[in-house]
Amino acid sequence: MSVGPAKPGALPAAAPVSDAGFARLMAPLGPWPAPGGASPIAVAVSGGADSLCLAVLAARWATARGARLLALVVDHRLRPEASGEAEATCARLHRLGIQARRLDLDGLSHGPGLAERARAARYAALTAACRAAGAVDLLIGHHAADQAETVLMRARASSGSDGLAGMAALVETTDLRLLRPLLPVGPERLRATLVAAGIGWIEDPSNRDPRAGRTRVRSELADAPDRYDALLVNRAQAARSRQERRQGEASALAAMATFRPEGFAILPPALVPAGPFGALIRSVGGRPYRPGAGSTAALLRDPRPATLAGARLARAGRLGPGWILLREAASIAPPCPAEIGASWDGRFVLCGAALPSGLWIGATGAVTGARRAALRRRSALPWSVIETMPSLWTADRTLMAVPHLLWWVPGRGLEHVRFAFRPAAPATDAALFMLD
Repeated sequence: MSVGPAKPGALPAAAPVSDAGFARLMAPLGPWPAPGGASPIAVAVSGGADSLCLAVLAARWATARGARLLALVVDHRLRPEASGEAEATCARLHRLGIQARRLDLDGLSHGPGLAERARAARYAALTAACRAAGAVDLLIGHHAADQAETVLMRARASSGSDGLAGMAALVETTDLRLLRPLLPVGPERLRATLVAAGIGWIEDPSNRDPRAGRTRVRSELADAPDRYDALLVNRAQAARSRQERRQGEASALAAMATFRPEGFAILPPALVPAGPFGALIRSVGGRPYRPGAGSTAALLRDPRPATLAGARLARAGRLGPGWILLREAASIAPPCPAEIGASWDGRFVLCGAALPSGLWIGATGAVTGARRAALRRRSALPWSVIETMPSLWTADRTLMAVPHLLWWVPGRGLEHVRFAFRPAAPATDAALFMLD
């Protein structure tokens, strides 16, 4: 474990972030819970200087507002020292008067794609912890240097214009508002803030591993401050363009597409522009990212029945003169345990007040025989849509309920259970839910 400075003067001079300055950073990211409310504001803390400084600043800000802060400390268990560092971070937060909870990740191992796998596991754990605590706001400690590094890495990966816009200060997911109030602030100011307060931090040696692409980019930018500044200027311009583009996409979708609660969309004969079309494919397919621009453009040039990124484009038939965009049945997720609040297939969340035990969520398409014929008669929707709907099953594969069709086995307490369509990413994300 390497611990950073805990006394003034240990770092080069930089202006600490004041409480008033942090309040100005937080102001445009609201609305916030009312003073004295039960819902906490969560903050992800690694133990490093950046996230720890965010927790310290957020705690002061929350106290002044009469709000409650909950720090979530993730232990990836990838280094022998990690568990001790997570415990030390929780102890440090408690000494500072900040409520902290440790989240231990299991199953991660070194190997290809570790950064991506670790990130997915980390956000899944953070989301679950926020849901359990009733928090809808999660603060993340990304700062200006992180932003510049991200833009350079995306540029070298030939990212599109959206990627060059970098990280947004506010993004809404199905469960949370992800907030990055420190994006305008350089890391030297965050460290200076902790030094001025006499607070130490933990230095993760993996952040200096030259085998990591981000570490190499960080070292490169440290020797080229002019390039660092240029990346941030260009990012701001790209972010403004992204926001304008997303607003146009939202308007196009509102005018041209009909989104149904069963998880599919009805489109006109000429389809919709490329941007909105890619966003719809992402949502209907339950994916976190849009398909490649080239694939989307090819389908728009030659509209035809096809599958792309977990979604299927088909003729609308009796639903209209155009097209329907629906989930590809062959790529639907396997069954998962049915619990209130459970997410299935990246598209639906199970809602209700109570649920009998021992049930599973699975695709309606698994039903066979007379029951399948009866379900088809209950709706004017084509079977290609019905088969992608979520249903409730017993462990021995007996169908118990299809809430979208208002069908359930009587006397089992399933009448008030429903599935809400909440895709992994909304079709109009940045237009309504992103602040650059």
